[in-house]
Amino acid sequence: MDFNGKDIGAITMILFAVIDITGGLPVLVDIQQKTGRLKSEQIVVVSGIIMIVFLFLGESILKLIGIDIASFAIAGAFIIFFLALEMILGIKFFKGESAETASIVPIAFPLIAGAGTLTTLLSLRSQYQHIENIIVAILINLVIVYLVLRNTHRIEKLLGIGGINILRKIFGVILLALAVKLFKTNAY
Repeated sequence: MDFNGKDIGAITMILFAVIDITGGLPVLVDIQQKTGRLKSEQIVVVSGIIMIVFLFLGESILKLIGIDIASFAIAGAFIIFFLALEMILGIKFFKGESAETASIVPIAFPLIAGAGTLTTLLSLRSQYQHIENIIVAILINLVIVYLVLRNTHRIEKLLGIGGINILRKIFGVILLALAVKLFKTNAY
């Protein structure tokens, strides 16, 4: 094993930007309000499993089932698109979400371990020689995700209902733009 602090730092920052857990706060608060609470541990474990499995087997799995990376990214774009519409317009697409299902869809996938994160992992794998550095960076990001998930209620109290509603609309537009970008980038 060849751990490289510089590589770990760079990969951690790239993944942090792509996962954007702080940008997803309005979505997390919204889902928490619907379901009562977030299952932080389950979300982090499922997200971690998805990312690490995809790191090793992602391209092979997609090829095996006949899906190219672009199609995978477009599917993720649709989910993000509907989440954004829900945030902006107040339309409910994810009806009857329980804490169990909300922990998996849409939080673990596609918000944390979404198409952007998974395709980034594939490109990081081709860019960095030592896969253990990527795994360490994934684990660091999962700790950050866990801390944000565990403190979502506190953050909600700090910002208040008005602050959350403003953030929800702003990040809804940002998520909508991200969905359009993912779609546009992968549709051609």
